[in-house]
Amino acid sequence: MRPATIIEPCLGTGRGARQTARMNAQRDKKQRAVFTRRAMIIGGSQVALFSALTARLYEMEIVDHSRYSRLARKNAVSERLIAPERGLITDRNGVILAGNRQQWQALFLMTAASDPAATIARLERIVSLSPADRARLAKLATGPIHFLPILVKKDLGWDEMARLEVHRPSLPGLIIDRGFRRFYPLGPLTAHPVGYVVRPDSADAGREPVLALPGVRVGGSGIEKSANAALFGSPGIVEDEVDAGGAVVRVITRRPAREGHAVGLTLDAGLQRTAAGALNGRPGAAVLIDTSTGDLLAMASAPSFDPTWFDDGVPDHVWRRWTSKAAHHPLTDRATGGLYAPGSSFKPTVALAALEAGAITGDTRFFCSGHMKIGNRIFYCWLRSGHGSMDVASALQQSCDIFFYHVAMRTGIDRMAAMARHLGLTGREALALPNVAEGFIPTRRWAKQRQIDWTKGDTAVQGIGQGYTVLTPLALAVMAARIGTGRAVRPRIIRTVGAVERTHPAATTLSLSDRHLALVRQGMAEVVNTPLGTAWGARLALRGARMAGKTGTAQVIGESAEMEAENYNDAELPWQDRPNALFVGYAPLDRPRFAAAVVIEHGTLLGPVKIARDLFAAALSRRRLAYGDESRPA
Repeated sequence: MRPATIIEPCLGTGRGARQTARMNAQRDKKQRAVFTRRAMIIGGSQVALFSALTARLYEMEIVDHSRYSRLARKNAVSERLIAPERGLITDRNGVILAGNRQQWQALFLMTAASDPAATIARLERIVSLSPADRARLAKLATGPIHFLPILVKKDLGWDEMARLEVHRPSLPGLIIDRGFRRFYPLGPLTAHPVGYVVRPDSADAGREPVLALPGVRVGGSGIEKSANAALFGSPGIVEDEVDAGGAVVRVITRRPAREGHAVGLTLDAGLQRTAAGALNGRPGAAVLIDTSTGDLLAMASAPSFDPTWFDDGVPDHVWRRWTSKAAHHPLTDRATGGLYAPGSSFKPTVALAALEAGAITGDTRFFCSGHMKIGNRIFYCWLRSGHGSMDVASALQQSCDIFFYHVAMRTGIDRMAAMARHLGLTGREALALPNVAEGFIPTRRWAKQRQIDWTKGDTAVQGIGQGYTVLTPLALAVMAARIGTGRAVRPRIIRTVGAVERTHPAATTLSLSDRHLALVRQGMAEVVNTPLGTAWGARLALRGARMAGKTGTAQVIGESAEMEAENYNDAELPWQDRPNALFVGYAPLDRPRFAAAVVIEHGTLLGPVKIARDLFAAALSRRRLAYGDESRPA
C-alpha cells in the first residue's frame, strides 16, 4: 500500500512564515513588558514597605528609645516619694530643743497588690498591731486604692523586720523603710515656745500629696508651727524593682529627701530650766529678755505638757487630764497668750505718762490717808493706815494706790493708753510665734463705742492696773526693758534659719525725757533696794549687782464695799480667789542688760520677785563666766 501523501498549503515564497514569526515576537515582547511592570510595582511596594519599617524601627530604637525604655521599666519599677526629715530646733548655744529619732517602719503600697485586703490580713498575722492600727488598716483595706504608701507599723524591732523579710514574697506591696519620730529633749520645759507637731489634716493632704506620706508631720504650735515652711524640707524619690506579683525585689535608685532647715532660737536652755524650775508647776509665766538685742532668753509657762504626745495623737485619757479643771490649762502659753490685770506693775507706765504730759513733776506730792472718795465711792489704798505725803519716787517705792488714783485722773485714760503703746504694752509685736495675744488698755473712744459711761473712778482704777486693763507677761518684760534702757527694745525668738542669721532692727530711742526716766528708775530701784520698798525681802545680791523693779498684785474677783471696808486678808480667801502676783524689773541697776516679767496666779507678793532675782543672778553669772564682767556685749 502506498503511503498517504501529506498535502501542505502553498505559502508561496515563505512570506506567511515570516509574518507568523513577527506576530509571535510582538506577543512575547508585550508579555515581557507586562511582567516587568508588575515586577517593578511589586518591588517598589516591597521597597516602600521595608523603608517604612526601617523608619519606624529607627524612630522606636533611636528617637523614642528613652520613652519606651521608661515605659518598659514601669512594668518592673515602682516609684514612690519618701518623707523629708524635719529640721532641728536648737537654742542659742546649739542645744537641741526639737530633734528626730530614726526608726524602721513597715509600709504598704496598695497599687502593687492584686488583693490589698488579703495582703493586709497577712501582715496583721505576721507583726503585732495595736487595736488602733488594726482599725485604721481595716478601714483602708475596704476603702479606695491608695497611690501613696500607707503606714502599717512604725518602730519595728529586729525580730519583726526579720519575719517580714522572710514573708516578703507573699506580701506584694510591702516596703520596709527608714522613718523619723519627733522628740523634745527638754520636754515640758520648752513645750510652749518650741511647740509640737501633728498629722496633717485630710484637706491639706488632699492639696499636697507629700503631706499624705507616712510619718509626715506639720507644726501644731509654737516655733514648730510658725517656722513650719523652713523646717519641713523636700521629699525624695525611691525606685523599687518589683516582681510580677508586685513584691519589692530591690531598691534601684534613691534620691534622698532634703532635710528641713535648722532653726536656731534666742532661748538659752540653761536659763529656760531656771525659769521653769522656779515656777515649779505653779500656774504662771516667766520671761527674760536681753535688752541689748531683744533676744528672749527664757520664756516659761506653767503648768506645761509633754509635746511628744501630739506626734501620734493625744490619747483620750491624757486629753481628759489636760482639760480637767484641776490641770489649770497646761496647753495655754501664759507668757505670750495669758492676759492679766497688771496691778501695780503698771504704775511706772502711769508715772511716765503723767510726767511726759506735764500732769505732775518730780516734786508733785499727794497725801495718802489710806482712802479717798471719788464720786459716790470710797477708794482704798492697800495700806489702810495710809502712806502720808508721797512723791512719784516714793509712791513707786511703796506702791501707794492713793497717789496713783490722783495721777491717773490728772493724766487721763487716753494719755495712759498712748504711753502704754509707746512702751510696748499694747499692739502686736512682730514676734515669730503664733497666737501672741495683744494687750489692752481702754480709751474714751472705746468706751463711747460700747456705750460705757466713763467716769473718773474708771480712770483711777486703770491707774493701778485694774479694771479693763489686761497685759501679757511678754509685754510687761518689754516695758521693763524699754524703761531700763530708754530704747524701743523689740523682742525676737528666732536667731537663725539654716546658716542665715535673721536680721533684727536696732532699737531706736524712745524719745522720752531723761529726767522723767530717771525719776521712774529711781522709784523702781528703791522698790528693791531700800527697806521701805515692797520687794526688799527678795533683793538681788550678786557681787555688787543690783536690780530694779516693780511689784504688783491684781484682784481676780470683784471686791464688795464690805470687803474693802473691813480690810480683809487675801491669804484667807480660797486659792482661786486670791490676787495674782506680778513683778517687772531689770538688772544690773546702772547698766541694764536683762529685763524680766513674772506672773504667779494667786501667788504671794514676793514669789515673782524671787523668780526674777534668780533669773537675773543666773544670767549675770553666765555672762561673767563667759566674759569676766557683765558690761561686755553678748
